[in-house]
Amino acid sequence: MLVLVLSVVVLLVIGGCVCVFWAARGDAPRWARGVAGATLLGGELARSASRKSRSRQSGGDD
Repeated sequence: MLVLVLSVVVLLVIGGCVCVFWAARGDAPRWARGVAGATLLGGELARSASRKSRSRQSGGDD
């Protein structure tokens, strides 16, 4: 069951990356631009969460 869930997550990530690439080329439909925006937003949220956890582990001095 866990392998199935992880496989779906990996497929969604790959699909999001394809949509980002397609939207960057400029000829993507509206739905692909929306998926690309959601993918980029998710990446920014993950990056900021990672920064916060690293700053907590280092004692807050960044």
